[in-house]
Amino acid sequence: MQYYPVKKMIGGIFSGPVVMRKLFYLSLDLLLLRAWHVRKALKVLTKKYPGEAMILDAGSGFGQYTWRMSRMNRNWKIKAVDIDPEHIESTREFFRMTGLSERVICDKLDLTELKEEDVYDFILSVDVMEHIESDELVFRNFFRALKPGGTLLISTPSDMGGSDVYGEGETSFIEEHVRNGYGIGDITRKLESAGFRNIRTAYTYGKPGSVSWRLSMKYPIRMLNRSKLFMIILPFYYMFTFPVAVILNFFDIFLTHKTGTGLLVSAIR
Repeated sequence: MQYYPVKKMIGGIFSGPVVMRKLFYLSLDLLLLRAWHVRKALKVLTKKYPGEAMILDAGSGFGQYTWRMSRMNRNWKIKAVDIDPEHIESTREFFRMTGLSERVICDKLDLTELKEEDVYDFILSVDVMEHIESDELVFRNFFRALKPGGTLLISTPSDMGGSDVYGEGETSFIEEHVRNGYGIGDITRKLESAGFRNIRTAYTYGKPGSVSWRLSMKYPIRMLNRSKLFMIILPFYYMFTFPVAVILNFFDIFLTHKTGTGLLVSAIR
C-alpha cells in the first residue's frame, strides 16, 4: 500500500491559507496517536530546556511538530529538514506567513548527509527511521550534530506489528518502509554503537492504539489507494470513527504497554 501519494494529496488540500494549515495540524494532533505520545514527551523536554535551545526536526514532513515546538517556547530556534522539497517549500511558506521565519528555518536535507557538529540541544525524529536503509549512519550523524548532553527523541514502528507485519512472509502495510519496525534490543544496540547513553524505550500503540490506528489510518489509506473518489466519503467516515479514535488514543497514552506496534525512544549524547 502506497502512503506517499495519499499523504501528498491530503497535504495539498490544506497547503493554502494559514487557517487551513492550522486546522490540518489540529486534526493531525487529535487523530494521530503518535502525536499524542510525542506531545507528552515534548512537555517533559520543556522543563529540561526552559530557555534558549537549538532544535532539529529531522524529517519534518508537514511541519506539524515544528509548529507545536515553535509555540511551546518562544526562545527555541528550530531547523526543520525533510528530503521532500514540496514539504519543505510549503512548510517554509507557512512559517513565513505566520511571522515565525526568524525562529524557524526550513531546508531540504537527506539525513544521511547531515554534517553539522555540536549544534543542537534536541533532535526530534518522528516516523522517519523506518524509511532509511542506512539508519546507523543517521544515528551517528545525530550524535555528532547534538551538543554534549543533548537529547534525541525518536518515534518509530516496533517489530511487534508496527508495519502491520506479524509473521514471516508478510509485507509492510506501507510500501515505502525499508524495515518492518525496530526491536528494543536492535535500536538500543545501534544507538549505543553511535555513542548514545541513557537510552530509554517504551512501547506505544498498545491494544487501544492498535484499534485506533486501523480506524484512523489503515482503512482510510486503503480506500484512497483504490480511488481518490473516496475523498468524498472520508468526511462522513471520520464523523463516526473520529470520536472513537480519540477515546482510544486517550487510553493508550495513560496505559503502560508490555508490547505495542510503536516505539518511543530517547537517548542522550
